[in-house]
Amino acid sequence: MTAQSSRAANDLSAPNDLEAWWLPFTANRSFKQRPRMIARAKDMHYFTPDGRAVIDGAAGLWCCNAGHNRDRITAAIQNQAAELDYSPAFQFGHAAGFATASRIAQLAPGDLNHVFFCNSGSEAVDTALKIALAYWNVSGQGSRTRLIGRERGYHGVGFGGISVGGIVKNRQFFGSLLAGVDHLPHTYNRAEQAFSRGEPEWGAHLADDLERIVALHDASTIAAVIVEPMAGSTGVLPPPKGYLQRLRQICDKYGILLIFDEVISGFGRLGTAFAAERYGVIPDMITFAKGVNSGTVPMGGVLVRQGIYDAFMKGPENMIELFHGYTYSGHPLACAAALAALDIYRDEKLFERAKALEPVWADAIHSLKGLPNVLDIRTIGLVGAIDLASRPNAVGARAFEAMDRGFNEYDLMMRITGDTIALSPPLIITENQIGEIVDKVGKVIKAVA
Repeated sequence: MTAQSSRAANDLSAPNDLEAWWLPFTANRSFKQRPRMIARAKDMHYFTPDGRAVIDGAAGLWCCNAGHNRDRITAAIQNQAAELDYSPAFQFGHAAGFATASRIAQLAPGDLNHVFFCNSGSEAVDTALKIALAYWNVSGQGSRTRLIGRERGYHGVGFGGISVGGIVKNRQFFGSLLAGVDHLPHTYNRAEQAFSRGEPEWGAHLADDLERIVALHDASTIAAVIVEPMAGSTGVLPPPKGYLQRLRQICDKYGILLIFDEVISGFGRLGTAFAAERYGVIPDMITFAKGVNSGTVPMGGVLVRQGIYDAFMKGPENMIELFHGYTYSGHPLACAAALAALDIYRDEKLFERAKALEPVWADAIHSLKGLPNVLDIRTIGLVGAIDLASRPNAVGARAFEAMDRGFNEYDLMMRITGDTIALSPPLIITENQIGEIVDKVGKVIKAVA
């Protein structure tokens, strides 16, 4: 490191040595030629080092549901750090951890009343898959080892998550993944579902493919099915009407565990605490992260039904029931942030707000129909996706330019996947800000035509 870069490292307003940080899921060479730098954030906006206010159309990475730098959350983190900075979760506990688990369990439907904490959505998924496999072992059905995911599913970046996930690029670099994995077909069909609002009418029958997989492998070999109620990272794919209910029925028929990955859809994104509530389906486990504390401190977890938990609570009471965990499970700072965020969600009725704004949001996003290269628009809850036509021999280039120009020229942050623009703003958004985001997206779409 040069003397100049060493000095810059002590000055956070300077760019530092951009080569040192290998950014995740980022075109690093392009970024370092034209950095998109963020200096601070508040409520609905990020701010660049030169002071530009950039409206957040993505809630960070689908996570800042209560907005940015909320005073109650900031104070809770500061106070907790001054009182208890860290406590081991192996053989010890702390009050904030139990309080947080209780609050989350109260939000969940049915008897999903036990919480296993981790630190991210990826860890939550791998934890849920391990619990599923261990459950069948302790239940005397150790032959149930097969895991069923879905095409175009995203379940984080752990080896379990990318094995059951259905994103090619997330899988092809890493060689052999978990054995004994199969995939349901994805639920998107543009010819049948184009420009849908909420759950599309067509597609419930796609759940019946689980019957084919059961016939192929036999139910006695299948441990669990994992799906996102709404597939988010692959372009916002709402579930067809009746699809999730049908999956639950087939899983019940064959005694297969059903896991909902609600890392994106949880904590109000679809107008309810969890998507399971919106759809009236009680899965056997729910994975969560992101919005649990509005993205402020890394945190994730798995909600588990009573019967699964009880299956482990046997044998000598001094013996460990589940050989799994993380150094930072239930970290005091993460729990303090979660309790404060849950208070904000409750007191400001943000889940109800998302539900009330859903039709306003849908009308606004769908007003972009007819703009150049717009092939499809999908909306559900406070989520929207706009599919753009790819440029010849350059898939993803149009949306990448849209993201880059949106940030640098139109003061807008949005997510992209392939040539899809994805929008998921903080739940504190106003109707005027919905209009502002959609107006800017429209200008960006025209600019990259």
